[in-house]
Amino acid sequence: MKRIITHIELGGTLFIPAIHKNLAPIISKQKYPQLRSLVIDFEDGLDDEQLQNGYEKVVSTLEVCSDTSPFIFIRPRDVNHLQTLLEMEGIENIDGFVLPKFSLTNGTQYLHLLERTDFYIMPSIEGEELFNVEKLQQLKELILTHKHKILLVRFGLEDMLRQLSMRRSCDESVFDFAAGSAVIGNLIAIFKSAGLSISGGVYPCFQDDEGFKRDVLRDLKEGLFGKTIIHPAQIDILNELYKVTQEEYDEAQEILQSENVVFEQNGKMAEQKTMQHYSETIVQRAEVYGIKS
Repeated sequence: MKRIITHIELGGTLFIPAIHKNLAPIISKQKYPQLRSLVIDFEDGLDDEQLQNGYEKVVSTLEVCSDTSPFIFIRPRDVNHLQTLLEMEGIENIDGFVLPKFSLTNGTQYLHLLERTDFYIMPSIEGEELFNVEKLQQLKELILTHKHKILLVRFGLEDMLRQLSMRRSCDESVFDFAAGSAVIGNLIAIFKSAGLSISGGVYPCFQDDEGFKRDVLRDLKEGLFGKTIIHPAQIDILNELYKVTQEEYDEAQEILQSENVVFEQNGKMAEQKTMQHYSETIVQRAEVYGIKS
């Protein structure tokens, strides 16, 4: 029986290559005990000649998995590679898969392979569908056929910028670019309105703590939760930023417990029904990450 997970619990998801020397210590929480989730990467993180070594390392490492391990996901190379991984010894010890380059071409095949399993799924949209509203709508409908398995929808932020021939500096948000903001805005509107959650994209400047903080806060403002991280220094920063304020928590609890449909709250109008989901999210964040002192 798989661990029950909500997307709120994932926090910062550290991507590490399958051949990483610290894979076992990370999974056993000897290293980075504060890490909540990780992705073992067979795609971008490995050359072809390293693939067999990756298999062997992951098989031996999965033996140390336990209920206290971070939530563990694997990113295969493609559909055929996912089939191979599903037959790998110890694969039942992971929590799910990130499906790279998820598209209208391969999405049905990906989902078919996983439909009789209890693995969680995080499709990653990285291709030309990002720029086509009609195709995004089609992808949404496809993903909704397996909604009960979908933790988060991820998107390739750097892939998006590459296709637009753009690159941002460390002090720029992707929302500062007209095209980038429009693309992600469409993604948020289409998928979140269908009840699907979306992860924040990677922040590549791993030595810039202040820039990372700004990026996470902008994610939260735009309704994105969960974050691809590429350096362990980002773990504690993210966990701290995901805490809620006492005021946010108190307001959320008042909305959830109120017997009034509409009422005044700290100089603002509060509507119990329309604000229920947001309030539930605030309470869940407080339970997982805590309340800011």
